[in-house]
Amino acid sequence: MKSPNFSKKYKKHIEKSIAIIGHMGSGKTLIGKLLAKELNYRFFDSDKIIEKNTQKSIKKIFHDEGEAKFRKIEEKTIINLKNERKIVLSLGGGSILSSETRKLLKSHFITVFLDTDFEILQQRLKKSYKRPLLINENILQKLKKLDNIRRKYYLLADIKMNNCENPANTVSILLKEFNQLNEKNN
Repeated sequence: MKSPNFSKKYKKHIEKSIAIIGHMGSGKTLIGKLLAKELNYRFFDSDKIIEKNTQKSIKKIFHDEGEAKFRKIEEKTIINLKNERKIVLSLGGGSILSSETRKLLKSHFITVFLDTDFEILQQRLKKSYKRPLLINENILQKLKKLDNIRRKYYLLADIKMNNCENPANTVSILLKEFNQLNEKNN
């Protein structure tokens, strides 16, 4: 995918690192990578860090140790990144369930909630076999159930946007949102 040529003026306005939150399949990793490239930031995916550090897949951690243990590992991973500068961090969909993580995000990151229609999420996730929360589940019903629990936390994000468009357009809109957020705060 060809990256759009964004104005450098947006780059100087972002001083905090960026954390991208939202449901599984919302495009956090893809948008995060594109955004990091445009800002010349480093990109991190919390799930990839966890897999590297534990030498286990997320699916295996859920199976062997349960979701509660996974969430503790996830929280520790995010804490370890809090002092990193100029990063874009893609978080697991349930990371915001931790009050400690939410506090950390509020103080150290600009948070972006990628909201995506359930039907689009269902299409993106229908062939995914590595998502532990979707094993033997009706995807649409499970997404709605998770949304009932998580949405109130997602809506605390600094920037909320729909990610049903072309990824390059989403990144372009995000850069404009960062600029507006910076102007509002200065």
